[in-house]
Amino acid sequence: MNDRHSPSRPSLNKVALPIVGEFLLGISVAMAGLYLASHTSDAAAGAFGLAQQVQESLAVLFRILAIGLGVLLTQYLGGQRHDEARETAFAGLGASTWVGVLAALWLLAGSQITLDGLNAPEAVRPIATVYMMLLAPAMVLEVYNLSMAATLRAHLLARESLMVMLVMHGSHLAGAWLLMRGLGDWAGWGLNGYAVAWFFSRAVGVALHLRFWRLRLGLRPQWRHWWRVPVRVMTPVLRIGLPGAALEFCYRMGFMVSLAATARLGVEALATHSYLLQILKYVLLISLSVGWACEIMVGRLVGAGQLAQADAVVRKGVRVGLLASGGLAVLAAASAPWLMRVFTRDPVIIAMASTLLWMSVALELGRVFNLVVIGALRASGDVHYPVLASALSLLLILGGGSYWMGRHWGLSGIWLAYIVDECLRGGLMWWRWHRRGWLTHASQTLRTMRRKKAV
Repeated sequence: MNDRHSPSRPSLNKVALPIVGEFLLGISVAMAGLYLASHTSDAAAGAFGLAQQVQESLAVLFRILAIGLGVLLTQYLGGQRHDEARETAFAGLGASTWVGVLAALWLLAGSQITLDGLNAPEAVRPIATVYMMLLAPAMVLEVYNLSMAATLRAHLLARESLMVMLVMHGSHLAGAWLLMRGLGDWAGWGLNGYAVAWFFSRAVGVALHLRFWRLRLGLRPQWRHWWRVPVRVMTPVLRIGLPGAALEFCYRMGFMVSLAATARLGVEALATHSYLLQILKYVLLISLSVGWACEIMVGRLVGAGQLAQADAVVRKGVRVGLLASGGLAVLAAASAPWLMRVFTRDPVIIAMASTLLWMSVALELGRVFNLVVIGALRASGDVHYPVLASALSLLLILGGGSYWMGRHWGLSGIWLAYIVDECLRGGLMWWRWHRRGWLTHASQTLRTMRRKKAV
């Protein structure tokens, strides 16, 4: 692969700002979908929220590839090992096919089991069942887009990735608006229109990614690349991706327990939960983008042997994240009485959401350390610590704690479990980085890269 355009010491802002744009687009389209669903009914909004959490749980499979590809490619490129990077990018396509098919089959065949496990209210169940089945065909396209975007970002082509996402999400939003609301005498398809538009927009995304792969990276996938998964090439990807995915799996399992606990509280609580999650995605937007940028930069800097610069990048990322997330969380809480009226006029839901958004200030400050530091640890080669340090908190506090506290204090109790979990795990991640426990792993990664290059 040609890496002429990739500087050895990239700027954090240069990498992070296009990623902010990508996340902003994705979150805004999801927010628009929730807005349109909420104007159909609270049941439709609850179905949208449930299905979105199921999608994000299945996306753990996708993240095995995205995490492994992103980190390994940045290390290869930082170490000037372009042939290995090329092979890895192609292998990611083949793996994406099989992972996407597996996720699609779950949505088609396992929707009832999933909704049973989530205690979906009767008013929500039929809407969510059809919607999830319509989402299934696009899952393969979704994982292609994630893997191909990870390759572009690893080459520091964040602006090109942003352009793809701009067109893809823009076409999704336009299609969803038309298909959900209808035109003229046609009433539209309601929530199902969002799923149909999602499929076509993801097809557009794949086509654009292929174009940038060909023009900017010189990568032209052949037929075999779409289904072959070379074990030799994919083994290091899985070695990095599986621990990261295991962490996300634990998080999703704990979160799904909390979602089931929320669903037990009724449609009103479930709708409130869905509204708040969409709002908080805007609050964590900058920290999430900075975290991804730090992961990309740390991987390249470790591959190049620039460990002091890697440490400086992460510390700057944490400072930016704390200022951004703290300020946005306070702004969201202060504007809650007006902000929630975008979705609902129910005074009970608005009052409940206002309280929870003030609690979310502490939640988001704790989350900064998880969003920024975990990716940096992974990129340095310290892939197992985040899983080992987080698993018990995710299962016992996020999962068990939210279920128990939800029974006693309702949605406020569930939110308290979220806060304790994020702050505890965030503190452990920062302790690891600040005490430089990652340096041993980074040095080992660097030695391995140099040894393989010499061979």
